[in-house]
Amino acid sequence: MKIKTSASLMCADFCHLGEDVKKLEKGGIDWLHFDIMDGDFVSNITLGPQIVKALRDKTHLPLDAHLQITEPAFFIPVFSQIGCDIISFHVEATFHLFRTVNLIKEKGKKAGVVLAPGTPIDHIEHVLSELDLVIILTVEPGFAGQKFIPQTLPKIEKLRDMAEKRGFNLDIAVDGNINEETIPLTKKAGANVFIGGTSILFRPHQDLELAAREFKHICQTA
Repeated sequence: MKIKTSASLMCADFCHLGEDVKKLEKGGIDWLHFDIMDGDFVSNITLGPQIVKALRDKTHLPLDAHLQITEPAFFIPVFSQIGCDIISFHVEATFHLFRTVNLIKEKGKKAGVVLAPGTPIDHIEHVLSELDLVIILTVEPGFAGQKFIPQTLPKIEKLRDMAEKRGFNLDIAVDGNINEETIPLTKKAGANVFIGGTSILFRPHQDLELAAREFKHICQTA
C-alpha cells in the first residue's frame, strides 16, 4: 500500500489557516483531515462545514471529514456537497453500518469508518469489503495531545491481516499522538496513512513546510 500523510487541521493556527494549507501542500502532505465534533458524541466542538467549504477552492488536496458526531448520516450530504473527498464516521455512532456506508458511496465519495481504541475490529468485519478507509484511533476521540495507547497496535495488525487475506485494497490510517516514535510502530503493524497533529506537524515555532517534508520522510523510511 502507498504511504500517505494527512494533516489534522484542528491543530492548525486558525489565524493563518489558508497560508498553512499552502505550506502543507508544498511540504508534500497528501490529505487534509477535518475533525468534525458536535459536543455530544465527544465533549468538544471543533471544525464545521463552513471552514471546510472555505478551504475547498484553496487547495487541490483531498479533504477527509472525520465525523465525530452523534448523527453521522444527517451530515453526510452536507459534507459531500461542500467538496469532501473522503467521509469517515464512527462505528460507535450508528447501528446501521451498511446504510451509512452506502449513503457515502451514493454521493460519489470514498467511505471510511473510525474505531475508538476500545472498539474491536470484529465490529466492521462484515462491512469491510465496502470500505476505502479505516481509521484506527490510537487515543480516545475528542482532544489532541493525549498519550498513545499501545494496545491499539494488535488491532492494526489484525485489520491489515484481514484485509490482505480477503484481497481488499484498504487504506488503514492511524490518528492520535503520531510522531517519530509511534510512526515505526504503527507502520510495522500495518498502517499506511498517518494523520499528524500537534505531536509532529503543528509544534510551536516550527516551519510548517519543513515539518511536512520531514513527516513524510519519516513515514516513508520508518
